[in-house]
Amino acid sequence: MASLEALGINLPSLLWHTFNFLLLLALLTRFLYRPVVGMLDERAARIKDSMERAEEIRQQLAKTQEETRRQLEAARRESQSILDQANQIAERMKAQARQDAQAEADKIVARARLQLEHEREQTLVELRRQTADLVVAAAAKVIGRSLDGRAQHQLVEEFLSGDPPKLND
Repeated sequence: MASLEALGINLPSLLWHTFNFLLLLALLTRFLYRPVVGMLDERAARIKDSMERAEEIRQQLAKTQEETRRQLEAARRESQSILDQANQIAERMKAQARQDAQAEADKIVARARLQLEHEREQTLVELRRQTADLVVAAAAKVIGRSLDGRAQHQLVEEFLSGDPPKLND
């Protein structure tokens, strides 16, 4: 002990400080170290859970993106198919419209031909009537008498047929 005092170490003070240190270490371990370690363990567990959830979310996002890509591709194919069908329908409608227009034009031309033929026949009938009137008038002057309706008609028919007229007195 004397050698310790020669070095300036007071044994009762050293024991008292050692006891206080050990007591402080025990209190800190019990009240501070374990709760801090527990909090750190909890935090590490939360971080680990968060990382696992983040990985799950990343995997689910990748699956979702792949599914979205497949759906977009399917939608593109379907829209292209619809577009092709629409083009085919449009072509059919154009062809049908052309056929309908051609049929209508043919009908119009046929009606116009019929109308022209009818007008031509009417013109010929009118021309024959006028010619017959002129022939009757000329015949009346040549014969010097007027003919009744039946005789006029017979004379006109003979004239138009090309036979020489027969005069009955």
